[in-house]
Amino acid sequence: MGEISTGDRHSPGSYEIRVKGHLDSRWSPWFDGMVLTPDSDGTTLIHGLAVDQAALHGLLQRIRDTGLPLVSVTQVEPDQPDVPSTDP
Repeated sequence: MGEISTGDRHSPGSYEIRVKGHLDSRWSPWFDGMVLTPDSDGTTLIHGLAVDQAALHGLLQRIRDTGLPLVSVTQVEPDQPDVPSTDP
């Protein structure tokens, strides 16, 4: 049986987690200090850094515990610095 690579389990990553319903900013400490942004479409975007996969799974368990439906989980690539073009 072949092995499936899951990447580095210990490296931090930025995530955007969207749930249906609104959570206000007072919930932020419960989600390890992630930023909570209510959206006009009736969802809340929870975004920030998860130090490893175990921390991400812990966040997802907390979301489950709120009873709010999970809409999406997206790993966000860090912003690339603006590099001037050297085209002739």
